[in-house]
Amino acid sequence: MQRKYFGTDGVRGKVGTFPITPDFALKLGWAAGRVLSRMGTKKVIIGKDTRISGYMLESSLEAGLSAAGISAVMCGPIPTPAVAYLTKTFRAEAGIVISASHNPYYDNGIKFFSASGEKLPDEVELAIEAELDKEIECVESDQLGRATRMDDAAGRYIEFCKGTFAASETLTGLKVVVDSANGAAYHIAPNVFAELGAEVVSIGDKPNGININEKCGATDLKLLQTKVLEEKADIGIALDGDSDRIMLVDEHGEAIDGDQILYVLAKQALKEGRLNGGVVGTLMSNMGLELALQNLGIPFVRAKVGDRYVMEQLLERDWWLGGENSGHVICRDKVTTGDAIVAALQVLCVVKQTGLTITELASDMPMLPQVLINVRFVDGTDPLNSDDVLDAVHQAEKALGAHTSEAKGRVLLRKSGTEPLIRVMVEAKSETDAHHWASAIAKAIEQFDGVAA
Repeated sequence: MQRKYFGTDGVRGKVGTFPITPDFALKLGWAAGRVLSRMGTKKVIIGKDTRISGYMLESSLEAGLSAAGISAVMCGPIPTPAVAYLTKTFRAEAGIVISASHNPYYDNGIKFFSASGEKLPDEVELAIEAELDKEIECVESDQLGRATRMDDAAGRYIEFCKGTFAASETLTGLKVVVDSANGAAYHIAPNVFAELGAEVVSIGDKPNGININEKCGATDLKLLQTKVLEEKADIGIALDGDSDRIMLVDEHGEAIDGDQILYVLAKQALKEGRLNGGVVGTLMSNMGLELALQNLGIPFVRAKVGDRYVMEQLLERDWWLGGENSGHVICRDKVTTGDAIVAALQVLCVVKQTGLTITELASDMPMLPQVLINVRFVDGTDPLNSDDVLDAVHQAEKALGAHTSEAKGRVLLRKSGTEPLIRVMVEAKSETDAHHWASAIAKAIEQFDGVAA
């Protein structure tokens, strides 16, 4: 069935514009409560990031849940993976996160976790959508839900994160710069690394409600790169606004993305005999990761873009490691969703165990140059079925040896899910080739009848 409100990661949009409005949030809380109350429990965990709109949406959700007879346990600003963890440990029916992740402050979103700490199954989201089309009916007064606050939520999650780090190791001797993106982990991430012994320089830790992800964090590494060089740090760790995404900066100020992190973790896990299968990436994962894992004899599969699809593949195959180049890294033997702090700790553990820098650890995974061109088209047309576009793709794939054992690159065309836009991505062993073939395909799309000027 087609969803009306839920996207790949909950409900998201601009604050004040449907569906991110107080009246819809109230109705969503009620609808979710109606569905969840049928499943036996009467308790939901609610966390949020540091956006100013979180107060408004939190109150609306709580009122809707209460009207459906569900009690809400408020955690305040806390990472998305912390809500997943607390939902599971408190045996709550669900967890709700109020966050738009890496988006600017004027956006927000509402996403759900199941009792097991994983994204809600499709059938539950569809059941909630069905309730949203009904009129609100309040339960009797003696059955209304209550609202309480979990005062030690941050401390509980800090201890959980530390527990995922090897008991035989400490971070003593490492100087780490942590950029919390003025987001949900601002009071958590620096403490985790410091309590394990690292010398921590903390930035992006002064949220004011509107500076989340603003020129900082995993989506903008310039501040972190400058600070790592200035402090002569061993590594920089960048989180996004809700701390489910991670990017690293090496001692030279160079970026280390999610693909490289997956490679470092997979190689070490293979060495220690605990890999458990292979690695799940996405359609956007760099071909360099696929080739490097192939050289190690590690299976690799691509899921659709989105961490929920990575998790689906991990569960289906019972593998433990997967993620996206954008920084969602899932260590399924330790967590039930992408967790930036936990992923960072696993990388730092490899650094300590091997005595190598992150630069050295990632050095034998050469990244293929990747060129991305966005091409607009007239809504309602389909350039991807054009003979000229198909021919341009065929010529590029033939030149790059795509889909062969001697592949020197690949081509990926994706339609945006939110606007009439085609994303043309080409990878090749030379940047010149990547630019040439991406431009050729983009030109074919532009010349398709009906493409916007």
